[in-house]
Amino acid sequence: MPNPQSKKGLFQFYLHNLVWVGLSIVAIILDQWTKWIATTHLNYADPVPVLPFLNWTLLHNYGAAFSFLSDAGGWQRYFFTSLAGLVSVIFVFWLMRMPKKIVILPLAIALILGGAIGNLIDRVSLGYVVDFIHVYYNNSHFPAFNIADSAITLGTILLLIDTFFLEKQRIQRAEVQQHD
Repeated sequence: MPNPQSKKGLFQFYLHNLVWVGLSIVAIILDQWTKWIATTHLNYADPVPVLPFLNWTLLHNYGAAFSFLSDAGGWQRYFFTSLAGLVSVIFVFWLMRMPKKIVILPLAIALILGGAIGNLIDRVSLGYVVDFIHVYYNNSHFPAFNIADSAITLGTILLLIDTFFLEKQRIQRAEVQQHD
């Protein structure tokens, strides 16, 4: 018979997860600080060479990732702002409910959350996202990005690793504990 004391409500949060919220805040601060530096020290669309494959190039992204939908007429600002806000709220709830023993999944969620909020701040306050990291090789150029994009990308990679490799191990361990 199920134990009613073991049920966890929707708003059951664990204080140990505040460290993950702290990581999200660090990602947001680092993102906004580097965007401020880029905006105040770089001229728009004027590349500053850093390494043979890296420039600092201030650009404004009115679309989604890698300028997707940047020429869609303006509706995308409201769509991506709403989407980022909704996903951020869901991620905060998810993050705060993580069991203590899990590390990679909350790390992934914290990075994605920090990156999403970093870009959300730009969309709300500026109407576009500030990008400034420009990676290239010979004549092949990767779309410019920022620290928030990097946090989202790293978080997504960690989320995929957790989903495809670590979740299976957690399920197996839980099954073994149930049989003991």
